[in-house]
Amino acid sequence: MGKPVRWDYILRKVEFIQHEKNFEMDRSHSLERYDIGTDHPFFPAWTSSVKGNNSISLLQKVKLNGTTHEIMIRGEDRNNPVIINVHGGPGASEIPYARRYQDLLETHFTIVNYDQRGSGKSYHFGEDYSGLSSGMLVNDLLALTDYISERFGQKKVILIGHSYGTYIATQAAYLAPTKYAAYIGIGQMGDTTRSEMDSLNYVLSEAQAAENWDDVNELQQVAEEVGNGKSLTPRHYVVKYGGAARLMNSPDGNIVRMIFSSEYNGLDVIRYIQGITHSQRNLIEEVFEKPLPIRVTKLDLPFYFIMGDYDYMTSANAARQYFDQIDADQKEFITYKDSAHYPQFEEKERFYEWMTDTFAK
Repeated sequence: MGKPVRWDYILRKVEFIQHEKNFEMDRSHSLERYDIGTDHPFFPAWTSSVKGNNSISLLQKVKLNGTTHEIMIRGEDRNNPVIINVHGGPGASEIPYARRYQDLLETHFTIVNYDQRGSGKSYHFGEDYSGLSSGMLVNDLLALTDYISERFGQKKVILIGHSYGTYIATQAAYLAPTKYAAYIGIGQMGDTTRSEMDSLNYVLSEAQAAENWDDVNELQQVAEEVGNGKSLTPRHYVVKYGGAARLMNSPDGNIVRMIFSSEYNGLDVIRYIQGITHSQRNLIEEVFEKPLPIRVTKLDLPFYFIMGDYDYMTSANAARQYFDQIDADQKEFITYKDSAHYPQFEEKERFYEWMTDTFAK
């Protein structure tokens, strides 16, 4: 799922951007509006302030189940309902760009983003990730939930999973429904092979319509592996033909934007690249062999699936079929007809209004 890495380009950008970041820090005269990361004194990382007398904006390290996780917490009033966001990938941290898209939500919610074990700022050089599994990530999420609930004095928090994050969050909601006010699956995973076949058929149809015969030939060559649950549909084709994002550029894996992010420093970018490589190597096979319809068939809390009609990273069709299989007292399937894999970002005003109407009134 990753793209070829130009290390010479990245390292030059890292050197330049870190110089600019340090200049901005010096020019501000005061560090009170930032929570400064402590990874390296010459490579600071911070998240900008949030207005409000009771606001919170910080980057922080928290030890969960024996390893350190980086978390970002932002919101205008720390007494607001708390959201925990579980990023996708596997290994694709959302901390570098989350602030850009969650600004509206910060007015009515306190939002927690975290880099999962072995991902982004939570990737530690020298730590052994050969045994990384979804079970470990689920246990980390449950431990984080306990930490956040105690910190903010809230018995229940709102759990949001995105993309591969839904594979983790759905299991957490199943195992510990009393910890969460609701579960929201965005770009929800279902039967992985079915979803990948939907993706393949979509991009193949689009490539044929565009008469891009080289693309057609390459896609036809991987069709058997995809159909047998041995391979993902090549993600660069999903992106190319609009199955990842429609109303914005796909934010995941954007190294240049990551370098410009105040929340990530140059070392974090290298961590991200290393982490996503290890995570996908260890975790992709599992979602084929043990898809969510095998793992979770009942949820004892309200849950919502929010899907873009053009989502072919995790197909809306496969998500709908899984939704129909889940036994629950309260559930709702919501579609965003103009969006693909990032409806909460592509149509953030609509998502904000739905969140406030559902959870903040």
